[in-house]
Amino acid sequence: MYEIKTGNRRKCDSDRRLDGQIVVITGANTGIGKVTALELSKRGAKIIIGCRDVEKATKAVNDIKTDNPDADIVVHKLDLSSLKSVRMFADEVKQCVDRLDILVNNAGVMMCPEWKTMDGFELQFGTNHLGHFLLTMHLLPLIKQASTARIITVSSSGHMMGKIHLDNINLRNGAYTSWKAYAQSKLANVLFTRELARRLGGLNSNVKTYCVHPGPVNTDLQRHRDGGPAGRLLLKCIGLTPEMGAQTSLYCALDADLDKQTGCYYANCRKVNNMISTATDDRMAELLWDMSCNLVNLEDNLKI
Repeated sequence: MYEIKTGNRRKCDSDRRLDGQIVVITGANTGIGKVTALELSKRGAKIIIGCRDVEKATKAVNDIKTDNPDADIVVHKLDLSSLKSVRMFADEVKQCVDRLDILVNNAGVMMCPEWKTMDGFELQFGTNHLGHFLLTMHLLPLIKQASTARIITVSSSGHMMGKIHLDNINLRNGAYTSWKAYAQSKLANVLFTRELARRLGGLNSNVKTYCVHPGPVNTDLQRHRDGGPAGRLLLKCIGLTPEMGAQTSLYCALDADLDKQTGCYYANCRKVNNMISTATDDRMAELLWDMSCNLVNLEDNLKI
């Protein structure tokens, strides 16, 4: 089992600067995404945040600029549950910048009722995996233009309980439970990170990929989680603050030692070496990749 307790938490101690670099972060209007945006802006990066609720995102930007008046940060609308919105956001980014140094696939939904995306997919798989898969593939040409680039995808230790249901990916006909869907989507994040690294050429590529477990963070992501008042109180008591929950994302964005790593999974600012077998199943990663390309109707010129 991976380390998920809240004691002895590590912090990202890198002093790396990002002056002149461009960063895209999804879901940065709250929680660890907002902290990530603030901290990377302090390093001198230009930040583009993609959020479904532009009004809330604009408020978050104002908060960030209060903490860091020099922050160079803009908002564009992005609804990861809509493939059309993902494509529109990517097009807007392409019109604004000529390269992308860091992409942080941070946004997500957790253990919601059996809802669907605008395109008819199960909401957690459709948002947490397919939305970020399509976004990454559309932004990859920009990412490749950077001298060195990083793609960070926020997953969860919940992937350990996950299974990719290729024959019923949307968990229909009574197969749905909120936890099963969440765990599947988080396992998909891990396999996507692994397969993307392989397809890019591994350590020979200028683009490196990382998957992150932030820890049990007390944020809005937990709002659909079962457990009642007692469970919510427990999380409030033992859960990490967004500031601490963001540390592994920051570690993967900044730490110089990670220039020599790709396709791996990180928790508490360390690489996790003893991965569960379902998270290192390269055949399943390939099958999931092919299915994802078909489900999002990925354009031929963007396939790798």
